[in-house]
Amino acid sequence: MTDLTFSCVGARPEPFGTGPTLLFRLRIEAADDARIHAVALRCQIRIEPVQRRYAPAEVEMLGDLFGEPERWSTTLKPLQFAHASVTVPGFTGSTEIELPVACTYDMEVASAKYFRALADGEIPLLLLFSGTVFSGDRGFTAEPVAWHKEANFRMPVKVWQDLIEQYFPGSGWLRIRDDTLESLRRFRSERALPSWERAFDELLRTAGVPAPGGSGQGGRS
Repeated sequence: MTDLTFSCVGARPEPFGTGPTLLFRLRIEAADDARIHAVALRCQIRIEPVQRRYAPAEVEMLGDLFGEPERWSTTLKPLQFAHASVTVPGFTGSTEIELPVACTYDMEVASAKYFRALADGEIPLLLLFSGTVFSGDRGFTAEPVAWHKEANFRMPVKVWQDLIEQYFPGSGWLRIRDDTLESLRRFRSERALPSWERAFDELLRTAGVPAPGGSGQGGRS
């Protein structure tokens, strides 16, 4: 069986994506400088939250994912981040390619909640590989990528922050029920408020909560 070794050597935001996408740079090495015609590569990416320490503010933000800190010895379980695939062009010996991974900023998704809770440092990731290797000096053979192939990668939190700032500058997302949204629409319309930010500011004001200034320019219905 053709033996491949995988490592992740970097990650960056896709600068021209139609949606938020991270590019993970993978290094692939073939044992004995074998000739590889192509690899149909699949990758499952998991977050390994137990592999880092958390500041008090981060602990507070992660409460809805993992519960009280006293329970973290049993609740700090791996989180699914993404599935991705890429076709690796032919190479001999070793090569490097970029694996595009589509991301979400939906705060109901556990991975996005986790990323947003982190102020700095690194995000511990585990990349699990599978797929098909096409190799051979004469003709080619098709073999599965060995099931145990994986790679650890500690992605800087700033990479995620830069990605979100690129696609959603200075903003975030909330998901609410349709009937709640309709009530908010009526509230905004009755008061002729020019944006959703102004609508929320007004609700905060009537509740006696100081609203941040300068938030009335964005938002669309």
